[in-house]
Amino acid sequence: MKRIREDDDEDAQDIDHSMSRKVRSVEIISSQGGRESDEEDDEDDEFDEDDFEDELDEEDIEDGIASSAARPVMSGRKGLFLSRQPVKAREDDFKVTKKTTDATTAPTAPPPNRQRVMMLSSRGIIYRHRHLMMDLHSLMPHAKKESKLDSKSKLYVLNELSELANCNNCVYFESRKHQDLYMWMAKTPNGPSVKFLVQNIQTMDELKLTGNSLKGSRPILSFDKAMDCKPEYVLIKELLTQIFGTPRTSRKTKPFFDHVMSFSLLDGRIWFRNFQIIEKVDDKEKDPSAKMTLTEIGPRFCLSLIKIFDGGFSGSGLYESPTFESPNTARRLAKLEKQSAYVNRVSDNVKKVVRMANSAIDEDPLDEVFYDHEGASDGDN
Repeated sequence: MKRIREDDDEDAQDIDHSMSRKVRSVEIISSQGGRESDEEDDEDDEFDEDDFEDELDEEDIEDGIASSAARPVMSGRKGLFLSRQPVKAREDDFKVTKKTTDATTAPTAPPPNRQRVMMLSSRGIIYRHRHLMMDLHSLMPHAKKESKLDSKSKLYVLNELSELANCNNCVYFESRKHQDLYMWMAKTPNGPSVKFLVQNIQTMDELKLTGNSLKGSRPILSFDKAMDCKPEYVLIKELLTQIFGTPRTSRKTKPFFDHVMSFSLLDGRIWFRNFQIIEKVDDKEKDPSAKMTLTEIGPRFCLSLIKIFDGGFSGSGLYESPTFESPNTARRLAKLEKQSAYVNRVSDNVKKVVRMANSAIDEDPLDEVFYDHEGASDGDN
């Protein structure tokens, strides 16, 4: 019996000794393997956390309760996994994912209105046309004035000039025969562009009106309701809005609205007027708009539509006015009418001579009887 017990004790000691050796060997292997695979384990941990955040539902985010997900639980030593237990999601995970969802669903801000207008004229412009251009330049603080253009045929170079001046709009005043003024409005460099004939020009110096506005203030644009009926006038309305509408972020702009630019459509022409807003507020009256009046400032002019092009100062024609009559044609017809009046007067004189010749009275033969007798008696005496 003693031998059996001694043998059992020796066997137990051998088992304990072998187990302790195995535990030591496992610890050594785990410590070495963990040191070598630190970076791989970190990457696996990050991947698992990302996957865990992706598996969260939107309903759980809104309710604040996340579904349980299985995460591996590691021991203090790297490389040894003790067990896999379900771990609840943290509140930070919900906060991060909620911020990302809000950022993606938030409405984007509208792009800033960055409109700059280049304004120039051609050679041969007269003083009245130049004064009109200066009046418009004073009303548009976002406009940039350039020197005169030498060529009248190569208008496509205005696209390059606008790009060099850092402008995306262009207003070009073209003078013909020192009496006709054409106005080009274009979006450079891709278009569209519109050509107008300017008529009935009256500058600020000629009108001498009592209205006045702050220099650099922003205007209120008023368009006739008839400009929304036809597609060509809808395009012109948008072009006028981008050219005459002063952007809020312009460098020389003041944050005030004290004048109104009116564009009215009548007789196939666009009539431009500029008015000052005058407010007379009394202490007794609660409504300040009751005493609001408009006083004209100037200038005045009319725009007759000629043609719309799809490019900047070039391209194919999108629209051409069928009722437009050029000033040369009007002058030629007036000259022909004047010539016809002279021709009619000459023909009337010829007809008068013929009529007088036909209406002459024939001579009476009895008138010569007394003429012969008197002649004979005179000879005798």
